[in-house]
Amino acid sequence: MVINRVGPISVAKVAGLLYAILGLLFGAIFSVISLAGGLAGFSDEPDAAIAGVIFGVGAVIVLPILYGAMGFLMTALMAALYNLTARIVGGVEIDVS
Repeated sequence: MVINRVGPISVAKVAGLLYAILGLLFGAIFSVISLAGGLAGFSDEPDAAIAGVIFGVGAVIVLPILYGAMGFLMTALMAALYNLTARIVGGVEIDVS
């Protein structure tokens, strides 16, 4: 079996969703670290603590959107480039049973 062509938009939709899920995971990790840092410095400097909270909550919103959008765009570009190069070299051979 040889893959001669892939649908750039269909591949990009799947990859975009996977990257958005990764962005949510990384955003949650960043949020916990940022919130912990903000709360640890709360008594010293209240502005730093507020900034930590804002960055922590913002990471859960911004990172999935950013990761999903960039994953979609880059995968669409790579799928289109794959289609061009597969015409030249003949595609990728896959052995399935």
